[in-house]
Amino acid sequence: MGDILITDDERDIRELISDILEDEGYTTRLAGTSDECMAQIAQEPPALMILDIWLKDSSMDGIDILKQVKRDHPDVPIVIISGHGNIEIAVAAIKQGAYDFIEKPFNIDQLLVVIRRAMETSRLRRENHELKRGEPTPAEMIGESAAFRALKSQLDKVTKSNGRVMLTGPAGSGKEIAARYIHANSGRAKGPFVSVNSASVEPDRMEEVLFGREGSDRGVEKGLLEEANGGVIYFDEVADMPLGTQSKILRVLVDQQFQRVGGTDKVQVDLRVISSTNRDLELEIETGNFRQELYHRLNVVPIHVPGLEERREDIPVLAEHFMAFFNKTQGLPLKTLAEDAKALLQTMVWPGNVRQLKNVIERVLILGDGASEITAKDLPSGEEGQSEGDGRVVLSGGLATLPLREARELFEREYLLTQINRFGGNISRTAAFVGMERSALHRKLKSLGVVTSNKSGARVAYIEEERAAS
Repeated sequence: MGDILITDDERDIRELISDILEDEGYTTRLAGTSDECMAQIAQEPPALMILDIWLKDSSMDGIDILKQVKRDHPDVPIVIISGHGNIEIAVAAIKQGAYDFIEKPFNIDQLLVVIRRAMETSRLRRENHELKRGEPTPAEMIGESAAFRALKSQLDKVTKSNGRVMLTGPAGSGKEIAARYIHANSGRAKGPFVSVNSASVEPDRMEEVLFGREGSDRGVEKGLLEEANGGVIYFDEVADMPLGTQSKILRVLVDQQFQRVGGTDKVQVDLRVISSTNRDLELEIETGNFRQELYHRLNVVPIHVPGLEERREDIPVLAEHFMAFFNKTQGLPLKTLAEDAKALLQTMVWPGNVRQLKNVIERVLILGDGASEITAKDLPSGEEGQSEGDGRVVLSGGLATLPLREARELFEREYLLTQINRFGGNISRTAAFVGMERSALHRKLKSLGVVTSNKSGARVAYIEEERAAS
């Protein structure tokens, strides 16, 4: 669970604490003097320290050790214990960075609660630092389609401002990558990027996570808003934020200040806010699940992040990017995509969007047969529609129940819809691939009720409503 260094000049005390913690699943190290303590830290910093203020036969007392550890290892939480405790010592320890102060004789249950909280706070802080550092190329945008170029153009425009941005789009479409791109190319690039996953935080802990907390007998725990000061706070899936928290976030947006849970002082922050959602927030407002005032505050610049359905041209480029990524990060084989694999990937249904495509590529590379090329047969649905390699097409249940004329018309409509969207609405490229004259293809599309129009910067094919209704 965690490595805890216990430093106390009383052997019975440190061994008692050690026995209790080991019963709880922690591993412990013991030190009776400041020299032993510093030697243990030099060997390997612990996950947490329990430190006595007064240390007999030592060159340093607990406060001196606290100062040095906080200077060299600021992420190690330190719980101060003392039999000579008073408010002045407690305040001094807290000011120097101690997580909490407990006076001897202490209650074991109280100590365990403090240790669990300190370890959890430390874990969240490490995760937050990792979020700030991000991946080697956290803001890399990959694509060539018209829909992608339109998205990137919009993102480039908002990087030059400090305005709040609302990113909409289906799950897995890359909204966080878009948010990181805005941050990395803005004037706040050297500041932190802190992501808040609204759906993963328990509602009754949301305010503590965002605003932090403080109390008369414990140190200040910074929340994510304070951690993001000078940079960007990203509210992922903001529709999942509890209503009570929404009203407080609204006040932060207005005043750029807040109070920690249990505190009275105002904390000033300088933040840029980026939000995302895959829901219709206007519908959420109508049903009473989202505050209209907050929506208008967050939705200053709305930007739609298209799913793979709207940017099928980018699928081969994305697949090749992921193959290179997994080769670099996991040592998986670097392969090429055969033309039939590219075509199949572009015609598959991707409800999970870019995230799902990334998972499919990873799975194919892991389970691959050693060949240098990925073909359609290697893909999850690559062998669907064939039997024993004899070239026969297995009909879906729907097509198999229709008369030939209706089945042929349905197949032609779906086939041409898929191909046009695969080529980003480009009729010339579609005609060349399917082997038809461009004029003949136009006539065929008209007879099938297939039309194209601009959407998200690209031409998208769909069935004319009147024809679909008939």
